[in-house]
Amino acid sequence: MNRALAAGLVLLGVAGAGVVLGLLLVAPSGSPPAPSTSAPPPTRASTSTAPSAVDTAAVNVLARAIVDAITAHDSGAFGKLTCRPQSAEALAGLQRTWDAAGPVTATLREPPEVRGESATAKVHVEAAGGTKDTPFPLHKENGRWCVPG
Repeated sequence: MNRALAAGLVLLGVAGAGVVLGLLLVAPSGSPPAPSTSAPPPTRASTSTAPSAVDTAAVNVLARAIVDAITAHDSGAFGKLTCRPQSAEALAGLQRTWDAAGPVTATLREPPEVRGESATAKVHVEAAGGTKDTPFPLHKENGRWCVPG
């Protein structure tokens, strides 16, 4: 994996709770998993419920938007997907990292996993220097799914 891409991925991983993590780590593909037709075991009480179709769709749309931003090296578009506004400096740093990495492709290896107001998308990123698979956290805040940070 080339050093610029590796450095960018490490920087994103370190900022896991921040915006930068998501920039190189998500891409959707396929449709959400089919709902299970089996009933939950009657001996276990569960406080969680299955994700709604609306949440599942919103998470998939967010994942696609993140992938598009990564592939296009568009830090401004990514900044609009975050839960908190990002500084111009943070977005400029991300843009420099993406520009140094060269062309990348990102794909979602499987549908995102939605758990209440949290979700995880497992992202596969490919560049001239190699590949990396990384789980990407997503969060629902004030009724909107976004990249935490």
